[in-house]
Amino acid sequence: MVSFDRINHDALLQKLNIKGKARQQIKAWLKSGVIDSGAFTATSEGTPQGGVLSPLLANIALHGMETRIKQEFPEMTHTMRETWFHQKGTEFKTPNLIRYADDFVILHENSAVVQRCREIISDWLAGIGLELKLEKTRLTHTFKPELSEDGKAGFDFLGHHIQQHPAGKYRSNTNAQGTILGFNTLITPSAKASKVHQEEVRRIITKHRSSTQAALIKDLNPIIRGWTSYYSHSDAQTVGELAKQDHLTYLKLRRWAKRRCGNINDGHIKYWTTIGDNNWVFATREGEANPLRLLSHKEISCSSTDYVKVKGDKSPYDGDLVYWSTRLGTHPEMPNRKAKFLKQQKGKCPWCGLSFFDWDVLEEDHIIPTAMGGKDEYKNLQLLHRHCHDKKTAIDLKEIRKKDHSKSLEKLSQFWEKFDWEWIDDIPFFNGLKVRKSEMTNGQHTE
Repeated sequence: MVSFDRINHDALLQKLNIKGKARQQIKAWLKSGVIDSGAFTATSEGTPQGGVLSPLLANIALHGMETRIKQEFPEMTHTMRETWFHQKGTEFKTPNLIRYADDFVILHENSAVVQRCREIISDWLAGIGLELKLEKTRLTHTFKPELSEDGKAGFDFLGHHIQQHPAGKYRSNTNAQGTILGFNTLITPSAKASKVHQEEVRRIITKHRSSTQAALIKDLNPIIRGWTSYYSHSDAQTVGELAKQDHLTYLKLRRWAKRRCGNINDGHIKYWTTIGDNNWVFATREGEANPLRLLSHKEISCSSTDYVKVKGDKSPYDGDLVYWSTRLGTHPEMPNRKAKFLKQQKGKCPWCGLSFFDWDVLEEDHIIPTAMGGKDEYKNLQLLHRHCHDKKTAIDLKEIRKKDHSKSLEKLSQFWEKFDWEWIDDIPFFNGLKVRKSEMTNGQHTE
């Protein structure tokens, strides 16, 4: 983590690379000073911590850190020269730097390379008046504790704990070549994040000691939904963290109910009910109305493998409607129906199998044409390239013509069956109308 208490204002404004009123306004914010306990203090350096502008200023200040690492450690193939970090005949991968605001982590298989990165970043930060917080900076190994500075494997990042655990050959992860690695990587909520969440749940329950059950549920549900959704791309469910959170929440609610009813048996009867197959639902009982129930942490599914990483050069503001519609299923500049089809089809044309690009012309198509009985509904619609749509339409038209032709032949056959006729010198001669039995007269008659 980086300390922004002494950041150089001139260096930060130079990184903005803008002129005019926007630059003047940001400079005014930086120089505005702070008032603490009624005393004014001028700010000649540093940025306001915890302010709404802090994350943006952090991103601006630290922009370019990844480029500096790549300059020092470029990617090298097995034929390139040998260096202290690259052995000839082997491939060297550039260290991965993942950053969010002022928090970042550097990943590489060589600890000496990571140590050198720490020195490079310290020098790079000093140029703009920044420094690393030593108490929050550590060199660690994700699998072997003995290779970590503090003897602990894994690390915490943005409320997640990332660590590799030993696994047998049938449960182990494999690399891109299919080689068994002997471990599984688990991304779980950090111990600190879990503790903070339970403290927030306790605070809300304590706040509603004398409130109604409905008021308590209305305040708890957003907290549970938000916390669990944040960890929806982790292994929280796999390791049983969500079940643990549900149990801890139940213990707090159990105490709340016992305090109100005098004994827990009456509390269970009054505040817990059965909904579906679940016999332990903390919910209201208001006559025939739908009960207001407390959400469970386990209700929201979690998986660290379902998440697809955003491409490094992509931004929601880059104008790539196809990419973001495919990823999110919605975009303010893309029609809702097209955006839904893009996400449903995973950004690919079902006719040619190729991915859609931003410059492609997209058209909706009926899988079964309406002329052949298809309906104008979502399950009968798909998104195609314009040229693919033209090809499919040409094939559909042939099938429609065949169907129309067969219908015409059938009608013609039905017409000829009404008459008694014979061929004479390739010319049909009519002898009269056919005679059929009448159900009304039980006899013979002519139509």
